[in-house]
Amino acid sequence: MSRIRLLDEVLVAQIAAGEVVERPASALKELVENALDAQSTEIIVTLEQGGVRCLRVEDNGYGMSAEELPWALTAHATSKIRSLSDLESVASLGFRGEALASMAAVADLTLISRTRENPYAASVRIEAGVSSGVSPAARDVGTTVQLRDLFAATPARRKFLKSEATEYAHCEEVLQRLALAFPQVGFRLQHNGRIIRHWPAADLALRVRSLLGEEFFQAALSLDEVAGPLSLAGWIARPTYQRATRDTQTLFVNGRFVRDKLLSHAIRQAYQDVLHHQRHPAYVLFLRLDPESLDVNVHPAKTEVRFREPQAVHRFVFQCLSKALATTSPSSDAALEPIGKPQASHPASVFPTPGPGKSGISFSVHPPQAERESVMPRQQSLAIQEPDRFHAALFGPLAAPLPSTPSSAPVGSSPSPSALPPLGFALAQLHGIYLLAQNQQGLILVDIHAAHERILYEQLKSRMDQEQLQVQALLVPVTFRAEPKWMALLEEHEQLLSQWGFHLTPMGPQTIGIRSLPALLHQADPVALVQEVLGELDRFGTSRVAQERRDECLATMACHGAIRAHQTLTLTEMNALLRQMEAIERADQCNHGRPTWHQMSLAELDRMFLRGR
Repeated sequence: MSRIRLLDEVLVAQIAAGEVVERPASALKELVENALDAQSTEIIVTLEQGGVRCLRVEDNGYGMSAEELPWALTAHATSKIRSLSDLESVASLGFRGEALASMAAVADLTLISRTRENPYAASVRIEAGVSSGVSPAARDVGTTVQLRDLFAATPARRKFLKSEATEYAHCEEVLQRLALAFPQVGFRLQHNGRIIRHWPAADLALRVRSLLGEEFFQAALSLDEVAGPLSLAGWIARPTYQRATRDTQTLFVNGRFVRDKLLSHAIRQAYQDVLHHQRHPAYVLFLRLDPESLDVNVHPAKTEVRFREPQAVHRFVFQCLSKALATTSPSSDAALEPIGKPQASHPASVFPTPGPGKSGISFSVHPPQAERESVMPRQQSLAIQEPDRFHAALFGPLAAPLPSTPSSAPVGSSPSPSALPPLGFALAQLHGIYLLAQNQQGLILVDIHAAHERILYEQLKSRMDQEQLQVQALLVPVTFRAEPKWMALLEEHEQLLSQWGFHLTPMGPQTIGIRSLPALLHQADPVALVQEVLGELDRFGTSRVAQERRDECLATMACHGAIRAHQTLTLTEMNALLRQMEAIERADQCNHGRPTWHQMSLAELDRMFLRGR
C-alpha cells in the first residue's frame, strides 16, 4: 500500500475546479454572479462554440484595483466575507473566493478590471497555470473575465462535454435564470459573433413576460405574501397550464436559484387537488427570509440550501400557493379562458348524490325519471330564484336566493348583461355529458361530471374541517420495529402527531406502539401509514400524509356521488350546477385535475363562421 503524501498545488487546484466548473454553463454562472455582486447594471456575455472555445463576461460594476487582481486569482480570497458571522448570514451570491482560481486551473484566463478611482485598467493573464503578472490595459469602469479553451489542461474532463448546441443551451438557461432574478440589470448574449438575446433592464413583470412567454403570463396567478420575516412573491400557473416536464419551474431564495426538495414538496402538495395525474406545475417564485435562518454553504455549486426552521417555511409556501389556487373559480376570473381542452369522462355506472346521513356523509337519490320529465321546464319559463327539490337533491337547501332571468320576460328574450352571472344560464345538455350555457362573453361548455365532482369534494372537505377530528382507538396496540431516528422523531413531534390523530408510544428501545389513528383512515394499514408519516417528518420537517389519505377517501366519495355521463338534467338543475361552480373554490378543475369548463368568446365564434368578413 502506498504512503500518504501531499498532492502538488496544480493537482489540488484541478480537483477543486472539478467541484466548481462542471461545464461552460457552471463557469458562466460563477462569473455572472460575481458581476451581479459588483452591482453591475449591464452584463455582456460572449460565447464561442457553446462556451468551450471562448467564454467572456463583461460588466460595468465597481471593478478591482491593480493590487487586487493577483489576490482575486488566489484560492479562497474574497471581499464578501470577513468572519464566521458573515458566513452565517451571507447576502451575496458568491462568497467562497474559489471560482476564478478554479477556472484558471482548467483554462487560459484573462482578467481586466478598473475602478472609478483609477485612471486606467489593469490586467493579468494565466496560461497553462503560469501568470503573466499585472500590466496596464484599456477599458471602462468594470471587469472583464475571459476563459479560452476550457478544460484544455484536463483533456479527460473535456471528453465529457456534449455538443456545441447542448453546451450553448445550458449557458442560455443559466443566463435566463439570473436575468429573472435580477430584472433591474440588462443582459446581452452573443454566440459565434451573433447577438442571440438582449434583455434590457425592466420591471419584474415585463422580464417574466419576455422570458417565459405571453402564454405563461396570461395563465399565471400573481403572489405577494408576507408573514413576519418570510415573504413569497412571483407567479404560479393555473392548473390547466400543466406541463409534462419541470422545465418551467424556477425558484429563487434570497435571489439565488435553488433546487430544494422541501420547497418542491410544498409546491406539489399545494397543487395536489387540482393537477392532472403526473403532470407538473409551472411557476417562477421568489422566497425571501432572514439570511441568518438560511445556510447556503451546502453545495459547491450553491444550488442547495438548508433552512433553520424547515417546517415553518414548508407551511408558509404551501399555504400561500393553496390560497392563490383557491381563487381559480369562475366568479373570480370569468373573463379568462382556461387553457387546455376539457376531457370527457364516460363512466358506465350510475351513483346517487350526497345528502345527510351517517357521520354527515351518506347519500340520497334523485327524483324518479318519470317525475323529472313531468316537471321539465321550458326555457321561456325559466326562473331559478325559487329553491326546488332538484337543487336540494343535488346540493342541499339553498343558503340564499340565486339570480334569475325575469319570469315575465318575453319568449326567447335574453337577460341583460348586468344580470348575467359569470357562467351565465343553461341552454341545453349535449349527449348527456356537457352543459351548454350562455354568459356575457359568449358560450360556456361544462363537463357536468367533473364540475359536480369538484363541488361535492369541496363540500365534503368543508364539513370535515368544521368538525372536530375524530380518532379511532385501537383495541390492541399495533407495534412495529422502528429505526433509531424515528424514535427521536416520535419524541420531538409527539404533540404534533397527536393533533393529527396519531397516538404513538415507545414500547421498547426500538419499538413503537400505535394506539389510535384518524377515524376516516381506520381501514388503512396502520404500520405503513405511520411509517410514511414519520418518513415525511424526517425528510421535510412536516407531513401531510394523513391529510392526503383523508382527501383521497373524500375524493372517491365525491366521484361516486357526482352526476354521471348520460344522466339527464333539467334546466333548473343545470343552472343550480352553474351557481354552485361560481360559489366554490378551485372550480376550474375537478379533484383529478381535469378542466371543468371552457369559455368560447363571441369573437371566436365570429371567426369560426367568418362573420364580418
